[in-house]
Formats: sequence, structure tokens, C-alpha cells
Amino acid sequence: MVARYLIFSFFFSLIFCFNQAYGETIYGKAKIIDGDTIHIGNSKIRLHAIDAPETKQTCLKNRKKWSCGSESTRFLKNLIGKDKIHCNTKGKDRYNRYIGVCYKNNTDLNSEMVINGWAIAYRYYSLDYIKEEEIAKSKKVGIWIGEFEEPYLFRKKNK
Repeated sequence: MVARYLIFSFFFSLIFCFNQAYGETIYGKAKIIDGDTIHIGNSKIRLHAIDAPETKQTCLKNRKKWSCGSESTRFLKNLIGKDKIHCNTKGKDRYNRYIGVCYKNNTDLNSEMVINGWAIAYRYYSLDYIKEEEIAKSKKVGIWIGEFEEPYLFRKKNK
């Protein structure tokens, strides 16, 4: 009986914690960390359903290395500029970062990163942004101009 109560309490607290972060809106000036992570004030936000090259990650174009990770970060910085943005949260990840879809005015920044080829749709967590990825791939923009290692594989190799 005690074990059942403990299990119930554990799952209830998980659901309660998740719901606390779900549906919150965070608004303000963003500090860009990389192509899929920003900070607004003290809130760390991982852009939902996308995976961008790590800042130090390189890609290949015509057999030459280029800094695709830095370019991805730069693209997001330019996309946001000095404007304030808002992020609608969907919960938190295992690193206690908010997971969010962020907007500048009515522009979905997550979508823009993918459709311009600076991030891929992160299928492991969501099926959002797959159409945008197909468009970027067909237009050969951003990281699709050459060869690249999927960011999550790069992270796994370089822990």
C-alpha cells in the first residue's frame, strides 16, 4: 500500500512539474546561445522540435570544411536582431531548460531555422517541421548545400 502511494505521488509530481512549464509564455530580449538555444532573462529555452548544428560543428561543401554551427547561430541572431520575442513553452527538458516555440511578431523562429536550412526537424521528439526540412533540402540551402553530420550524432561523439 505504501509503495502504491509513493508511486502515485511520484507520477503526480512529475505531471504537476510538467504542467507548470507547459503553456507559459516567456517574453523579452533573447541572448542567442546557438542555433536552437536561447536565454531570455534567467530562462533557458531549447527551441522545440528542431536540432541545429553545434556552434563548433563543421560541415563539408565541395570537400572543404566550413563552420556550419557558427553560421546557424549567426542566422538566428540576425533573424531575431534586437527585437523582443516571445516563446510559448511546452514543458522542460532533462537539463531543466524550457522547450518552446518562439516568435518574432508572428514569425515562427523554429520554422524559419528549418526552412532556411540552419536546423533539421528533430524527429526523435516531434514530427513538426518535417515539411520545412524537405523544402530546405530540395532548395539546398543552409547545411543542405553539402554534407553534415546530424547534430545529435555530433553531440554524442563529442561528449
